[in-house]
Amino acid sequence: MQRQTLRQAKTIDNVFNSAYWHLSQQDFTISEIRTKLERKTDNQQWVDTVLAKLIENGYLKNNQDFAVRYCELAFHNEIGTGAIKRKLQQRGISITEIDNAIKQVMETQQVDTFEMAKSRLLNKFEHFQSTNKEKVYAQMTNKGFSRAEIDHALSVHPQRETLRSKLALKADKADLRTEIIKLYNKGKGEKVILQELKQRLIDVSEFEDTIYQLSLAEEVDFYQSCKEQLMKKRYDLSDYKDKSKAYAYLSRKGFGSDEIKQAMQLDDD
Repeated sequence: MQRQTLRQAKTIDNVFNSAYWHLSQQDFTISEIRTKLERKTDNQQWVDTVLAKLIENGYLKNNQDFAVRYCELAFHNEIGTGAIKRKLQQRGISITEIDNAIKQVMETQQVDTFEMAKSRLLNKFEHFQSTNKEKVYAQMTNKGFSRAEIDHALSVHPQRETLRSKLALKADKADLRTEIIKLYNKGKGEKVILQELKQRLIDVSEFEDTIYQLSLAEEVDFYQSCKEQLMKKRYDLSDYKDKSKAYAYLSRKGFGSDEIKQAMQLDDD
């Protein structure tokens, strides 16, 4: 949507009135008010005069005072230093002024960001039943807390043991039999299947028994699968180097030595 053309100031009083109106809505930095006034008039002398008068009369804070006030409110609302820096930089405050303001307020108010992170986490999450670890870290990071501060907050949370990762929550819903068949159909051997399931945090305590049952039901046959994977390649098994490459390839796919040797023997036949 195209921005509506702003009615231009005819006198410096119009510029003053525009500034007073904006400042009555919320606090602005000098840079932000300057930008708004320059939309109202292209008379730079009027803009400079209005800004100087606003600062002199206390209507407009200099950058350092603005940053200090912002920090005070942010810490009161349990906002971490990361978010403070990000927001103030977006509003035209230099990093030096921001760092000085943070340091000043933290010393004056004796702010402990680790305790603040702990408090915010407890207030936001009484329990972790409807969230996951990644979301908690993302939300706390967005509020300006560092990894170390979040780790500390979680370490003392009474429900910390119930916080699960997205991977763990997905693993809880996984069916071992189904997941084995999926990986088997992708041409993977037993060793690789077991490794991938462990990486996905799926419970593999019944892995061997499930493999046995699937074999009895002829739903998996790793000897046949090994041969099929070998046939997809063009290894010359009469050549020692190629045969070694084929063995290494099938081993990486997760097949056992007996399965590989039989596949190669069958191929020779």
